[in-house]
Order: sequence, then C-alpha cells, then structure tokens
Amino acid sequence: MTGLVIVAIFILLAVILVQIGRLTEVAAVIRGEENVAMATNNRNAVYMLIFLVVFLIYCVASAWFYKDRMLGYGPHTAASAHGGQLDSIFNTTLFFTGIVFVITHIALFWFAYKYREDKNRIAYFFPHSTFLEVIWTAIPTVVMAILVVRGLIVWNATMADVAPEEEHIEIEATGSQFLWEIRYPGADNKLGAKNFRLIKPGINPLGQNWEDTKNLDDFLVGDVFYLPVNKKVRVRITAKDVLHNFYLPHFRVKMDAVPGLPTHFIFTPTKTTEEYRQELKNYPEYQALSDPEDPESPQRWETFDYELACAELCGYGHYSMRKTLKIVSQEEYDDWFAQQQPYYMSNIRNTDNDPFKGKLLKVEAAKRARELKSEFKSAMDSDKLSTIRLKNVFFETGSSTLKDDSKYELNEVAELLKANPNVKVELGGHTDSTGDESANQVLSMQRAESVVNYLSSKGVSQSNMSSKGYGQSRPVDTNDTDEGRQNNRRTELKITAK
Repeated sequence: MTGLVIVAIFILLAVILVQIGRLTEVAAVIRGEENVAMATNNRNAVYMLIFLVVFLIYCVASAWFYKDRMLGYGPHTAASAHGGQLDSIFNTTLFFTGIVFVITHIALFWFAYKYREDKNRIAYFFPHSTFLEVIWTAIPTVVMAILVVRGLIVWNATMADVAPEEEHIEIEATGSQFLWEIRYPGADNKLGAKNFRLIKPGINPLGQNWEDTKNLDDFLVGDVFYLPVNKKVRVRITAKDVLHNFYLPHFRVKMDAVPGLPTHFIFTPTKTTEEYRQELKNYPEYQALSDPEDPESPQRWETFDYELACAELCGYGHYSMRKTLKIVSQEEYDDWFAQQQPYYMSNIRNTDNDPFKGKLLKVEAAKRARELKSEFKSAMDSDKLSTIRLKNVFFETGSSTLKDDSKYELNEVAELLKANPNVKVELGGHTDSTGDESANQVLSMQRAESVVNYLSSKGVSQSNMSSKGYGQSRPVDTNDTDEGRQNNRRTELKITAK
C-alpha cells in the first residue's frame, strides 16, 4: 500500500510540472515572450549571486567544522616519518588550488549576474591581449612547476627502497576477497618463497613453498597485527584475485595490490597507538562516548586503533577488509613476536604435505637448545637432583647407533657439561615393552653407553659421566599405542652431583 501511495505522489508531481510548463507557455503568449525571457534571465542572475555567497560560506563553514576529522589537520597528523612531507605537499596544493577555486567561483557566478542580458547595454569587443595571455599562462606554469618538483622530491624520498644492509622489518600483505593476510618472517627475518600454484585453501592459503626452509618459521596473524615504533618497515604487497589497495591512512601509506605484480611500500611508524590516543584525548570530538546508548562505554579516544583497510572497490564484501594495527614499543613487540606460532609448525609439520616429515629441523633443534638451557639452569638452581629428558636423541631401529639428528641436542648437552665441570651425570637408556625383556635391557645399556661415548668425543670428562640401562622397567606412558611406545623409548640425563 505504501508503495502505491509513493508511486501516486510521483505521478501527481509529474502532472503538476507538466501543467506549470503549459501555464508558462500561455503566460508567455499573453505577456510577450521577450518580457518573460528577460524576467527569467534576471531571476536566474539573482539566483547565481545567491549561490555564490551561500556556497562559499558553506565551503568555509564545513571545512572549519570538519577540520579535526580530516587527515593532516587537528589531531590527525601523520604517524609516520614520511607522512609530514606528504601532508606538506597536499597543503601546498590545497593553498594554490584553493585560491584558484575562490577566484573562479566568484568570477563565474558574479559574471553570470553582472553580464546578464540587457537590451540597453552594448558588448565591449575585446579580441586579444598578449599581456593577459602571458599572465594566465606564466602563473599556472610556475605554480605547476613548484608543485611537480616538490611532489617529485617527496615521491622519491617516500618510495626509496631500503639499502641492502639497512636494519628493517619486512612483512607481506596479500589481499583477497575479502580479507588481508599478513605474513611475518620468523627469527631468520627472511620471508620464504611462494608459488600461486601451491595455494590450497585451509592448508596453504598463500602458496608457500615448504621446501624453502625460510618458510618454516614464517607466521600469519589474525585480525590484529603489531609493529614496533621508530623501526623501518618494508611491506610486500600483492593480491590473489582482483585489484585491492593496501591503505594505512594515519601513516600515509597507500599502494595497489595487483595479482601477479608485487608492489611494496616503506614507512617508519613514529607514534605508538597509545601516544596517538593521548593526542586525540584533547579534542571534544573524541571525548564523546564510543556508544551513545551506553553511558558506561569508553570515550572515542580510548577505543581508537590504527586501521588497515582496502581503498579499492573490490566487490560486495569490500567493507569487511580491515585489520587493526597496534604500534607498540620494541619491548612489547618482542614479547608479542615471541608468542607467535609458525604456520608450518602448527599446520604442516609431519603431515603428508610436509617435505621434511620424520626429520629433525634446525629450527626445532634451536628451539630445543633454548629449552635445554632453561631446564639445565632450573636443575642447577634446584636443591634436589633432577632428571632431564633428552627429546631429540634417536637411534637406528633395534640398534645403539646414533642417528645424525641426535648431534644437535647432544652437542648442546656437551657444551653445558663442559661449562659446569663439577657436575656429574648419569645417562639412562629406556625402551618400550616390544620384544624380549632381557634383550631390551641390554639394548638400553648399549644406547646409554653410545651417548656417553659421543659426549666424551666432544670433550666432556669421562669421569663425570656414567651410563645405565633400564630396559622396559620404567615406562612413562602406555605401551599400547605407537605414541606411548615412542615416549617410553627415551634417553635421560640425571644430575647426580653438583
């Protein structure tokens, strides 16, 4: 019913307009078309003059009203090292174009009023003026030269890539409908290789090549990602499907993400999220409640966060392409970084997609070395005699021959024991319950002796070590499952004297 009423209203309006047009034609015939044309011309000229004044006032008033909400003004100064230069060139451009806008706006509508049709006025014939042509050619040329040269200087400074040995953080942003995937390098500070042909949704979303060991410690982040303040950041930018645009407005970072054509941007954050909030705190617009319907909600400045958005209309879900960026101190960033889990380790390791399935990786060995140092320190600080399980000591099946992967952990044990020459240890060998019990007892003793001999070859005093085989007598897990039996097959280092 409402729809029919609306349609009827539009039909009536159309009829009224048509009738007004007919009445105007009739009035023109009655009063004379020339008089009507003059009246219309004078009326439009007055409207032009009114528009001149109203529009100028509106432009100035709206600019003043929104001054604290526009980038580059009020609280929204740039939060990056290069942002101030971009703001400066924009302000310079706005200054000159603003002058041109005001002059042309006044001239356009004032002339429309002043030089409206008048039967008593004769037009002045003005065919040519070299002086005027020089003026309106030379001035724009000089102004444009200034803008172009300044813009070129700022562009070259902004787009300069990092030097080969320059300290920086490199991350990668991949746009797709409708999200950003942010990838960080791990401890090696190197991003691994990708190939779009390797993309598998839910398994390998970026097409990382797992045979490239630089990929093994790379990690992906969720809706929030972190960067340290005052540290140069290089962002690799690409896309998987359509054109996107990597946009960090507060840092004056904006670069297209193009499928098959990687781009990049370099910037240095200069204000932490908390520092920016404190700047917003001083402006009335940001002292309003973040939720007007909830009197207990925090103020707008308290909820502010830097935002990564997509500045390209990439489809119906374009609005949802946002992530929160936290700029924090180096210490806070390091703490956050240490908590991140490599995508390979949490999703690929020892699956059928893992080219290193069943092999010990250097990154795992390095992590275990850090853990071993911590466990050894705790054992030394404890009043009790402690036992440390050696997690990466492996033997050939049914043999006491050490596998090559065992050297990483045993080398670390050797260094710890050499650094503490007063410590005496027992190397204990354990097996699962598979096979003959007496044979397992002998095998466990032989394996413990193999470990002692290896450590001795690395410089550990033989007199500080003993070996003992426990066979299958001390299980730590069930022997009914493969995982349980694997846990029972172990080598332990027991500190017997400090």
